[in-house]
Amino acid sequence: MRQLLIVITGILCVVAMLATGVTAAQAAVPDRWGFAVVDVTSGIPNPGHQAGSWPGGFNVTVSPGGVGQTFVRFPQIATTKGVVHVTAISQTAYWCQVQKWGPAGADLVVAVQCYRYGGAPVSTPYSIVFEESTGLLPAPEALGYVYYDGTSIVNQFNSAGAGNAVAGGGGSWTVTLPGLGSAGFAGNLQVTAVDSVQPARCKVANWVPSGGAQTVQVRCHNATSAPLNTGWTLTYQRERAITGAAIPPKNFAYTFDNTPANPGPYGPVPPAVNYNSQGGLNTVQSSGVGQRMVLFPIVGVLPDHVQVTAYGPGPEFCNLQTLWATSGGTAYVRNVVCYNAGTRLDYPSLVTYTSAF
Repeated sequence: MRQLLIVITGILCVVAMLATGVTAAQAAVPDRWGFAVVDVTSGIPNPGHQAGSWPGGFNVTVSPGGVGQTFVRFPQIATTKGVVHVTAISQTAYWCQVQKWGPAGADLVVAVQCYRYGGAPVSTPYSIVFEESTGLLPAPEALGYVYYDGTSIVNQFNSAGAGNAVAGGGGSWTVTLPGLGSAGFAGNLQVTAVDSVQPARCKVANWVPSGGAQTVQVRCHNATSAPLNTGWTLTYQRERAITGAAIPPKNFAYTFDNTPANPGPYGPVPPAVNYNSQGGLNTVQSSGVGQRMVLFPIVGVLPDHVQVTAYGPGPEFCNLQTLWATSGGTAYVRNVVCYNAGTRLDYPSLVTYTSAF
């Protein structure tokens, strides 16, 4: 009789998980994440800007490849899943892209390549974040991601338990994240090109929220400004950190600089795109043409991380002008810089910040 009760209990647990969209595999696999600022071509990068779900006593390490290429090793989080985002840190029109990632023993290794506008390889610092998520989230929190290799979805996640969809090609795709919808604009998006063969950069071209889904248009371009069929990663976050961890940090924020002609400082609206986990008001202001300083108050705690993505239908792109600073509880991002070809211009951008704590 006792054995029968154990079997029945086990069956009921499985049924309950299936009813809520949580599979046994989802429940058993822990979330993995890690971030770093890669400011060296070999060795251990900036310790104040690296953290992850690995045990204590380990560090992110970097090794060199060809010109502008580095291999980032995240310790003890080997997987073939998840998504990666990178943002160049440069005074000029550089960008960085992911070439590939995968397990190397117990570690996860990501190959990153950086370019200047026009397609010449170049070495530059950059910020990098990896996330692999499982399980469901209670509304209004939401997280979804897609790794699309140019022809099909390779990896994906949806915190509502639904399947994401991608349609299109030739440099323009429509991504649907069902179950993560909102009545108006809410949350943040990040997009990164994935290509091991050629220069590629990708962005959010359009974003349409609805009650049932978030619908996002991704566009990618080649070394100059021509549409390009390539791979990419996309992450949508709402009231959740970009790391997507099972236990989120207490300190994170994001914003959408959707009126870049506004000299500021101003708090972007609607408030749901200008979220701060500690209730602070994120502000954006001009530091010159194409240069936007972003302040995330109260949440600035080391080690921390920033990612940036351009928004709009054209070939423009954005990066970080310098490494952000963290002081007195505020994270100072000075500056987000956007370019059309090699020329700075005022342009919309999506910015996300997280601390490890």
